[in-house]
Amino acid sequence: MNGEMAARKALARPTLAMLPRVSDNLSFLYVDICRIVQTDTGVCAEVAAGAGSVHRVPIPTAALACVLLGPGTSITAPALATFMRHGTTVVASGAGGILHYGNLTPEARTTLWLDRQVRAYADDTRRLDVARHMYELRFGEEVAEGTSIERLRALEGQRMKALYRQLATKHRVKPFKRNYDPASWDEQNPVNKALSAGNAALYGVVHSVVSHLGCSPALGFVHTGNQRSFVYDVADLYKAETTIPLAFSLHDSTSPDGTARFRLRSELKLYRMIPRIVRDIQRLLAPDLDADEEEDTSPDRWQVVDLWDPTAGSVAGGVNYAEDGV
Repeated sequence: MNGEMAARKALARPTLAMLPRVSDNLSFLYVDICRIVQTDTGVCAEVAAGAGSVHRVPIPTAALACVLLGPGTSITAPALATFMRHGTTVVASGAGGILHYGNLTPEARTTLWLDRQVRAYADDTRRLDVARHMYELRFGEEVAEGTSIERLRALEGQRMKALYRQLATKHRVKPFKRNYDPASWDEQNPVNKALSAGNAALYGVVHSVVSHLGCSPALGFVHTGNQRSFVYDVADLYKAETTIPLAFSLHDSTSPDGTARFRLRSELKLYRMIPRIVRDIQRLLAPDLDADEEEDTSPDRWQVVDLWDPTAGSVAGGVNYAEDGV
């Protein structure tokens, strides 16, 4: 009986997976199986600990960039309002931070990275540069400046075919061909099932990062015509080292899709990649930005609305620019 009670307490205890500092001197936090409330001293994650008592874990709202609410989590309106006041993005996610069901972005969040994304997206030359840099990040090899998008697609196809052959040989499976057809899901081989499930999990984590940065998930540089085009672009950077090897390792599994999702959730592999995903997106959208340069992201900075200027880029808002005598 005591063992059963201990097991229930362990299951009910909030899971707070803190990550190292990522960008803008802020952190991500994943929470599940708890209730997030506002108390007199701040925001807490609480859960019934038995015998009418409540176990509380304080949440450092002012130090958080993004909080991901996993399964079994509820949040009160006052607690949510506190997150919004502190500029914290709130995401409804699946277990382990994978999958992305929706998010709330504080109105005071900076549009810096959205501005950079739109400028690069709207210029065909810069858009091609970003696509080229994506290929270089993905495969670790340089591509000559000015290489066409058609050539990039061909290079990508060659590299992926080689990776599939390598993994098929390693796991002693027949030659693999990527196939995703929801209408004939049951007829697909285990590798395809595991890869589809793993990619869906990867898309969810990337979507959360894109939402936190304030970028548009729809404005892709390689993919286009979908509300998650940019999510697919960024997720492709990591498939060769995450979801693809995992899928081939499950070639003989009786439940490859379920096992892939479980492995990614339980080991938090994708969730722990968030700092890297943040840095890679910033590097792609601002290749000229000094790695040591830090943006001013203090609350005071976010409360000021900049004004657009075609020459200066932006000038401070809240300032009267009328000249004397005018």
